[in-house]
Amino acid sequence: MIDKAAFRRGVARLRALGHEVEVDPDALARHTRFAGDDATRLAALHRAAASGADLALIARGGYGLTRILHGIRYAEVAQAVARGTRFVGMSDFTALQSALLAQTGAVSWAGPALTADFGVAGEPDEIMLACFDDLLQGQGEGAGWRLPRERSAAAATAAQANDAELLVEDAVLWGGNLAVLASLVGTPYFPQVQGGILFLEDVNEHPYRIERLLTQLLYAGVLARQKAVLLGQFTGYKLAPHDKGYRLQSVVDWLRSRIDAPVLTGLPFGHVPTKVLLPVGAKVTLSVQGRDALLYWGHV
Repeated sequence: MIDKAAFRRGVARLRALGHEVEVDPDALARHTRFAGDDATRLAALHRAAASGADLALIARGGYGLTRILHGIRYAEVAQAVARGTRFVGMSDFTALQSALLAQTGAVSWAGPALTADFGVAGEPDEIMLACFDDLLQGQGEGAGWRLPRERSAAAATAAQANDAELLVEDAVLWGGNLAVLASLVGTPYFPQVQGGILFLEDVNEHPYRIERLLTQLLYAGVLARQKAVLLGQFTGYKLAPHDKGYRLQSVVDWLRSRIDAPVLTGLPFGHVPTKVLLPVGAKVTLSVQGRDALLYWGHV
């Protein structure tokens, strides 16, 4: 269910920032737990593709896009991207981003949602706002972050062998919400990316469930095909007494023991206020020097 007060705050804030905002007539529609029935939501998506807007922003995440993937006219969405519309969102939006990439190769953007990021009662995160503005201005060309002190042995070895730098050049960046992405394995809507950089995040998933989802990608051969895996923010879970030391870092250590590609953590993206914007489907370069990681790309 959408937070209508946050929705109104988000629209007002975007307008106060100087943006012209057009609200879809069905933006506040409701059908059981969904933002309108399937036909209503498909029509809204196709209206966004036909709108000519600079940017199409999701109102909220949750669940619902997976069930309408078969009805999306992907060629129309890809044509909108080619004309300059940036489709932006996260969480459940991973389903549409993955399907669009799998079906057409078009680039979309992993980024904020209207209610959760612009509709907050306080002030929106400054880094998120700066990245959002950069995208609209056509100036966003990269995202950097400080790695936690624990680092992949593979990354450290590669860095030492390459003048303290780890480079993955011209690799397709893709991914998003881990649970949504894993649910698409074996479908026509799962991108078949070879030699890519996979980024992942999730919310309300205990570390053992994160490991289980990663195991699905591992056994499906997805992880072995990647040049690097970037782990964003995994939040909203609670450890139990019987975990006895099993935690998120345990999952990271396990993953690093199962694949050869470097696994980097701390990417500022997920269900958190501070998030960068990432071009899903674009070719990027990954550089690591010491504890500083940088993803960069050209104008896309």
